[in-house]
Amino acid sequence: MEYMPDFHLHRPANLEDALEIKARNPDARFVAGGTDLLVNVRRGIEQPTEMIDISEVGGLDSFTEDGDGLYLGAGLTLKAIAALEPVQSGYKAIADAAVAVAGPTHRAYGTLGGNLCLDTRCLYYNQSEWWRQSNAYCLKERGEICHVATGGKTCFAAFSGDVAPAMLVFGAEVAIQSPSAERRIPLADLYRNDGLDHLTLGADEIVTGIYLPANLGGNASAYEKARVRGSIDFPLAGAAVRLAKAADGTLEDLCIALTGVNPHPQLVKGMDAYVGKKLGEAELDEIRESTRKQAKPMHTTTVAPWYRRRVVGALARRLTAELYAT
Repeated sequence: MEYMPDFHLHRPANLEDALEIKARNPDARFVAGGTDLLVNVRRGIEQPTEMIDISEVGGLDSFTEDGDGLYLGAGLTLKAIAALEPVQSGYKAIADAAVAVAGPTHRAYGTLGGNLCLDTRCLYYNQSEWWRQSNAYCLKERGEICHVATGGKTCFAAFSGDVAPAMLVFGAEVAIQSPSAERRIPLADLYRNDGLDHLTLGADEIVTGIYLPANLGGNASAYEKARVRGSIDFPLAGAAVRLAKAADGTLEDLCIALTGVNPHPQLVKGMDAYVGKKLGEAELDEIRESTRKQAKPMHTTTVAPWYRRRVVGALARRLTAELYAT
């Protein structure tokens, strides 16, 4: 770890002040729990001259439940989200994902907004300053080439958040605020397939919360990830599954989302083909293979891409089989 660089820390009293500061300083970084950002600052990966502490901004940690569903404020900690009874009972995959993030201390400080906006990760990026310098840096940070795919100008750093795929399978929408307006978009539209610039947020915008629709609450769901160390690691590959079935076993809905295998959390396409059918071994094998084909991991971790592709397919198949059997 390097020494902390000099920076100016703002502590706004409310969201309006925070957004005003951000508008005046477009390169400033919002920080709440700081469990990922501050590590990157200590490593010299990020070197902001201005940071805006929003941990005490009122309203960002709000939670409401009504006939339309749940609203989770971006400032809620992952520990708090995992403990919410409506999340545990109606949106279990989200509770699973929140519990899967790092260790207990990280979950006590890390926030929903921070996990959704987590920077993409790569073996050649998330290293110490001297290590990156000795390798002439990389395309994502001060360099001119991608060490993962040296022939192009595309960054393949992977999105590795746990909560996003679990929320994607529930059709979550994200609330975004700027000094002049508020907008609400599908969570999937928050991301782009670009390891360098993976969020669609404007320079003056902040994620303020997530809406989860009531009509999908109560569907069977689960999230699981594979990681090198079972206690605190980011996912090498992760899958969230949500399904609904009729009393006779006919599938009414199936949704699968992945993390750790692309620069964005992705929904697996083609799952509508199984609606109206019963799932047997052949169908489950097809789901596994479809998931593998759509996952595009690159050599962004210490584990080979082919292995992560096989793992994410196995996770999707097993979770689907277990949920279907309940």
